[in-house]
Amino acid sequence: MIEIIVTSLLIFGMFFIAVAAIGFYRLPDVYCRLHVTGMLDSLGAPAVLLAMAIYLGPSLTSAKLILMILLIYLTSPLIGHLLSRAALEDGYRPLLVEEEINLIDENDEETH
Repeated sequence: MIEIIVTSLLIFGMFFIAVAAIGFYRLPDVYCRLHVTGMLDSLGAPAVLLAMAIYLGPSLTSAKLILMILLIYLTSPLIGHLLSRAALEDGYRPLLVEEEINLIDENDEETH
């Protein structure tokens, strides 16, 4: 029974890690990428760490893994907020949908 729980948690966590990696590569600006890393921090990594803690059973290592999950949940929102604020103060503007469409149209006109 423990193997089924661990396997399902690993699959769940690795799915969100893979989606976050693809999203980080594909999304257009820093703010969208910060949103995707929030998904990684809140769903992917804690699920994998919890699976490892369950697999190891009650031990000091499992306690450390649980503390790592708590640390991720406590620091992830703060880090995301600070990074987005630093990007905004540095002059990065969010890419709006209309601007993205205009950029695509301009690129199409240049290639024809």
